[in-house]
Amino acid sequence: MKPQRRMHRNHNASMNIASFDDLLQAARAQAQPQRLLFVFASAGVPDDATPGQRARFEAGEGGTLTPLMCVDKTPEELPSFEVLLEESRSFGQPWDIVFVAALGGTDGQGPTAAQAEEPLQRMVESVKSGRIGSLLPFNAQGEPVQFT
Repeated sequence: MKPQRRMHRNHNASMNIASFDDLLQAARAQAQPQRLLFVFASAGVPDDATPGQRARFEAGEGGTLTPLMCVDKTPEELPSFEVLLEESRSFGQPWDIVFVAALGGTDGQGPTAAQAEEPLQRMVESVKSGRIGSLLPFNAQGEPVQFT
């Protein structure tokens, strides 16, 4: 089953996240240090899509999500969405959606990049299989989106 792709601004995102920068602020405010995990994906239709599937995609419905790249960062390494956007552009792969999750630390120590590797790979697999309900998606303007 392919995920529906109808995207719109999500005004009811958890923790009142109205923008990517709100997410950064919330991550910095947590009691334990955080590491943010990012999976960048493109939206599209398969090469063998029917004309009807292509029309639905053009209307903002249906389609597939393809993970392109992933990275982890601490909130302190990422002052704003613009910094993430510029860094992602340096890899030369245009993307439509970035999925974000947070990995919390313990005893005042944040997770290391090595500790983030397995959860990051699980995120990639979740995007591939369309299990994205626990991830926060943002468009290329830093606005939360909701899949319906």
